[in-house]
This record gives sequence, structure tokens and C-alpha cells, in this order.
Amino acid sequence: MAKIKIAQNPTFTAPVQVPRIGGEAVPVEFEFRYMDRVTLAGMFDRWNKARDAWAEKAKEQDASWEVVTAGEITLQAEQLGEIVAGWDLEDEFCQEAILDLVRTCTGAPKAVIDAFQAAYSPARLGN
Repeated sequence: MAKIKIAQNPTFTAPVQVPRIGGEAVPVEFEFRYMDRVTLAGMFDRWNKARDAWAEKAKEQDASWEVVTAGEITLQAEQLGEIVAGWDLEDEFCQEAILDLVRTCTGAPKAVIDAFQAAYSPARLGN
């Protein structure tokens, strides 16, 4: 019988299909921060509240597409900063590079968050 520790590793890796405009998505290995279920739920609560607050503020101010997009980029970069601990990209991993990824690769934030969430899926356990 295999023996494992109950405690999880502080980080884990998972492939992310990073979309490229005008080309195929490219698989990139990302290193994610592990979170227990309560921490994970709290993070998602914060994300939802921040998204809803930003949407309401943009609506009240009748914000332009540019302002709304800038706010969305900031929020997504903060989200990725919370869950990503590293990556296998040519660009060095840092907060500025995360912001560049979010700003230039429209589908990247969703792809990264989806890969992070998929790692927690019970379906990955198999038989």
C-alpha cells in the first residue's frame, strides 16, 4: 500500500494551453500555489466581490471600453498573482510579466484559472 502525507505540497504544476492570437494554443507548464478548501473558497469569494464591485462602479460611471478593459486587466493580473508561483515561459516570472501576459494574451487569464481549478477536480483522481 502506498503511503502519502496528508499535507499537500506548497506548490504544484499543471500544463496550461496558452492561446496565441492568430495561432494555436501553446502548452506551458505553470507552477501554482496550493490552497486548502477554506482558503480556496475565501479567495473565490474575494474575486467574485471584486468583479461585482468593479462592474457596478463601471456601470455607475458609464465607463468607456478602455476604462473597463483596464480595470479587468488589473483584476485578472491580481488573480493570477494570487495563484501562480512560476511558469515555463521565456519571460522571467514577476508581477510585471503577469500584467504583460494578461494585457497581451486575451484568453490567457481564463486558461490559467481553468487549469488551476481543474487541478482540484475530483475527476482527476481516476478509478
